[in-house]
Amino acid sequence: MSADNDNADAQAKLIDLAAEFYDQFAGGQIPEMSIPTRTKSNIEYDEDSNVWVYGDRKSTRSANSVRGARKLLKAVYTIDFLTNQLEEDRSSTLRELYYLSESWDADEAQFSTQDESNQLIEDLEIVSEVTREDFHMRPEESGAKVMGPLLLREQTNRGDREIHCQDDVGQGGYQIPNNPDTIEFLDNDADFVLCVETGGMRDRLVENGFDEEYNTIIVHLGGQPARATRRLTKRLHEELDLPVTVFTDGDPWSYRIYGSVAYGSIKSAHLSDYLATPEAKFIGIQPKDIVEYDLPTDPLSDSDKNALESELEDPRYQTDYWEEQIELQLDIEKKSEQQALASHGLDFVTDTYLPERLSDMGII
Repeated sequence: MSADNDNADAQAKLIDLAAEFYDQFAGGQIPEMSIPTRTKSNIEYDEDSNVWVYGDRKSTRSANSVRGARKLLKAVYTIDFLTNQLEEDRSSTLRELYYLSESWDADEAQFSTQDESNQLIEDLEIVSEVTREDFHMRPEESGAKVMGPLLLREQTNRGDREIHCQDDVGQGGYQIPNNPDTIEFLDNDADFVLCVETGGMRDRLVENGFDEEYNTIIVHLGGQPARATRRLTKRLHEELDLPVTVFTDGDPWSYRIYGSVAYGSIKSAHLSDYLATPEAKFIGIQPKDIVEYDLPTDPLSDSDKNALESELEDPRYQTDYWEEQIELQLDIEKKSEQQALASHGLDFVTDTYLPERLSDMGII
């Protein structure tokens, strides 16, 4: 589908939503908008698809109160802004939307905080079934990069560009665009995808030529990965049939980074089918690695311990593997970073650790 068609489709769905409000007015009804309740208690783990999804409970934004009327007014103004933006084929950031509202002629339509405008964009995503990327709304730069044997074509406002993610980029790699669906995969020589939590470890792998030696597409997660990063990872898996592995630090917060790639997050439960890659495998620092390799460590904090205990109750981690690793970590009361592997030499991670782990998992 062309960019023009994508814009027209997104516009039509937004206009349909605004038309519903008008029809409710015309029919003598109090305008309202119903969306899934976005609370932790209304998030369910779908065991069939292995992702987080919203439950059946709904919340209603209704104009039967001053507060509700203001929310719907803000929604109408935002829909108007978004449809004009699509008409002009332009884009803006979530931060810019917050400031742009200050120029709207109705004071009641202006946002008091960016959290309020961010939440409204999420509401519109859910009810219109159009992603914010298709609204041409961008977050601030995530800085996530890709390095590996992949040739792609990216649609840009300066025309289509073909880029090889090794030959046509520097050591920094190819920067993932806000909307990875503007990318077309043309060719690749990759055997698997390796998602890496930290920039320092990504740089180590690139400097050591890991992407070339093992035909790997290295995706820098940059901590908790942005939606664009997770979407690209899912597309690499589904469209190129590439196994996905996730290489993180050895602590409960990094396990959640893996979980967001594999199973989705509570915040974006309405997009789990779009963003999550349930087949992704964890290849990060394991508690048993801390013991076996005698890695440098830090003690677990109370919040670390509480997070691990919480993960034992999380359906995403209720497997023999995760229960064994988490219970071991609670027992040794230690955590360790990816870079701790350097205690065995700068090449240890690429010459020994990753090849052995990948071989044991049947990836190489």
